[in-house]
Amino acid sequence: MSNHLIEDLVESSICVLHEAAGERRLRDHFAALYRFQEGQDCSFTRFRVQDILLEHGFSFRFELPAHPEYDGRRAFFDGVREFTALAEPAEEDRDDDAWLDQGYIDPPYLYCETGTALWRTMIERGAISGSDAAPPRRLRLVEVVREIVDAAAISGDIELIALWHAQGCTALLDDEVWMEPAPEIPALAAIRDVALRTGAVSHPLPEGYRPPQWFIEDDDIESWWAGADESAAID
Repeated sequence: MSNHLIEDLVESSICVLHEAAGERRLRDHFAALYRFQEGQDCSFTRFRVQDILLEHGFSFRFELPAHPEYDGRRAFFDGVREFTALAEPAEEDRDDDAWLDQGYIDPPYLYCETGTALWRTMIERGAISGSDAAPPRRLRLVEVVREIVDAAAISGDIELIALWHAQGCTALLDDEVWMEPAPEIPALAAIRDVALRTGAVSHPLPEGYRPPQWFIEDDDIESWWAGADESAAID
């Protein structure tokens, strides 16, 4: 599965959620999507949708002198000429996104993201306040994807629904331990229903993106997920 396809999938999902959001703030939805992307072999793609991330309080942008260490390291900060992450090099046992913990510079601005160490420091300094300073909630990916496919169905973006459905149950459940059988998980069943109703299960996708037919037929959950028991057309 192409990492570029995953990057595009996350970007399109953020745009669809944003368009459907109204006054809702979606920072926790975006965090769930980026956790999913960071589990793949993907590049840093925040700047594709940075204006949306800023609007929803997922990202924050400052002038460089706002950094708490600027006065003591002015030569360093003023000398940055390209994208630079400010965290120490990640250790092997750290999270994939730990390199973002101290923020990053994309000249001429400093950025930080919700939930990071720099975000907390900016709250303490009064640079971030109100609802932007509220602790982030960790949303389950499957719940976020349910909202994405609902919005995509309204906008007619069948490919986006198909791309998420093709990720499969395991990916959408985000490696969490679930006590319920897959068909009894409401969000998962709702995503499947939208995919079947819109014909997304048979929408053309790049070769190899969906599991092969023999794999679907040999697995009860995959067969249910693909709608094989309802005579849905499957590529």
